[in-house]
Amino acid sequence: MGKGGNKTMVLSILVDNTAGVLSRVAGLFSRRGYNIDSLTVGETENSEISRMTVAVTGDEAILEQITKQLSKLEDVREIVELFPTTSVCRELVLIKVATTHAERTELNTIANIFRANVVDVSADFMMMELTGSTNKVDAFIKLLDGFEIKELVRTGITGLTRGISVED
Repeated sequence: MGKGGNKTMVLSILVDNTAGVLSRVAGLFSRRGYNIDSLTVGETENSEISRMTVAVTGDEAILEQITKQLSKLEDVREIVELFPTTSVCRELVLIKVATTHAERTELNTIANIFRANVVDVSADFMMMELTGSTNKVDAFIKLLDGFEIKELVRTGITGLTRGISVED
C-alpha cells in the first residue's frame, strides 16, 4: 500500500517494439501528471514485442484511469496487473561501497546473508549485485547505511505472472 490511501500497482504491458513506443507510454503518464515509480522495458521472446513493467502509485480512480488510457494507445497489445500472489517481481541493484580491508569481512557477511554477489573488488571499493523483491533490496541497502556508498543503481521492478493463474 502506498501513502495516504494510495496503492502501488505494477503493470506488465506488451507493446509493439517500434520507435517511440517508450516515449508514447511515458508521455501518457506525464501529460496527466502521474508519477512513475519505476519503469523497465525490454524485448520479449518475440523481437517484434517489448514488455514494459511500470510501477505507479495512486488512488483507485487514478489507477483505473491509467489502465484505461494505456489500453487506448495503438502500440499497446496487452496490459496485465501483476499481483504479489499471482506473479513474480524482481529488481536488481548494483552498489559500489568504499571499504577498508577491515570492513571487507563485514560486507562479505552482509552479502552472504542476502545472497548478494560480489562482482568487483579493488583496494578501496567493493561492488555487489543483488536480485530480489523490492523489500529485499530496500533491506539490503538499509543494512549498508553505516558504510560509504559511492554509487548505487536500481533497475526498477520487472515481473511476470506465475505459470498457473489463480482465479476466484
